[in-house]
Amino acid sequence: MLKEQTVLSDLLTHCNTICADIEDARMLLEMALEEKDREAEADVGRQLAEIEKKIKQFSLDITLDHEDDARDALVSINAGAGGTDSQDWAEMLFRMYTRWIDKKGYTLTLIDFQPGDEAGIKGVTFKVAGKNCFGFMKVESGVHRLVRISPFNANGKRHTSFASVFVYPDIKDDIHIDIDEKELRIDVFRASGAGGQHVNKTSSAVRITHLPTGTVVQCQQEPSQHRNKEIAMKVLKSRLYQLEKQKQDEKMQSLHDGKDDIAWGSQIRSYVLHPYRLVKDHRTDQEIGDVERVLDGDLDGLIEGVLLS
Repeated sequence: MLKEQTVLSDLLTHCNTICADIEDARMLLEMALEEKDREAEADVGRQLAEIEKKIKQFSLDITLDHEDDARDALVSINAGAGGTDSQDWAEMLFRMYTRWIDKKGYTLTLIDFQPGDEAGIKGVTFKVAGKNCFGFMKVESGVHRLVRISPFNANGKRHTSFASVFVYPDIKDDIHIDIDEKELRIDVFRASGAGGQHVNKTSSAVRITHLPTGTVVQCQQEPSQHRNKEIAMKVLKSRLYQLEKQKQDEKMQSLHDGKDDIAWGSQIRSYVLHPYRLVKDHRTDQEIGDVERVLDGDLDGLIEGVLLS
């Protein structure tokens, strides 16, 4: 709750700052128009440009509000249909993301690298760490298509290559089970079966019900009610841990099931080098003519376009 409070407080501060900047610009503009001060009008124009940048950043901040957006990202790039050309394309994508990561000030840790048979790479997996890392990189998941004159074709024919990018949130094994006593119903009863005179004649057995999940555990092996409760709580924590782990596994599986075939008809973005030069994001229809700039890691415009669409 404290973490959430900090995030919301920062957003509110950012919003109030923007509102104050807008009011200052409005007052300055009124004065400039009244006094017919062209220089002051130009100052207002520059202020508005800065305000526009702040509004765009604020829009991104409130968009990246999913629980996983602040996590680090695990990224896999795999060559698809297209043979050596696709393996070369996978390496080009890896280079593109490496440069974008450097520009963002993120850190990259290589996990797995499989070189291609003749050129490029068959696949690579790496971890990216930084602020809202997964929030930004998640929109890159999908099939990326390249159209160019193949450098591996002796006849110089145009070739279409595919590679997949898949981005997972880095869900660490840091599940902490905090049990609120108010969410428990604890029943004591006499133990049944063998166990000795003390066990059977006193209410030493303990049953604990975790009300939010309906999980029930009990222990009656020890003669002490306190000891039985202690053991039952350990079992309950283990059961709740397993439930939470299962949720995480199901979440990762649902992400994995969302992967598309690495081929025609499933691409999220096309990079065309021949017969014309264009990068097009098929989700937003955004087009950029400077393909080299994009392949050199200038991805913010494309990523923000998807996040803000």
